[in-house]
Amino acid sequence: MRGVKRFVAVLAVLVVALVVLTFVLENQQGVALSFLGSATGQMPVSVFVVVALIVGMLVGPLLVVVVRSRRGKALPIGRS
Repeated sequence: MRGVKRFVAVLAVLVVALVVLTFVLENQQGVALSFLGSATGQMPVSVFVVVALIVGMLVGPLLVVVVRSRRGKALPIGRS
């Protein structure tokens, strides 16, 4: 059973990597992003989206740690 779970996890990672690669290759048109008076240079749309994805993947777990420390107890994770 452990081998099946590992195979499914590897397959899921490969599918996500393929989707991200396809997205990056399809979104190469340059855009400039402006927010609160500051602007970026011309970069592909995919750069902004991938950076937002990475920031979200880092901020999400950090928020869980902050909430746990404020509550003083562990949140239930992965309960079925």
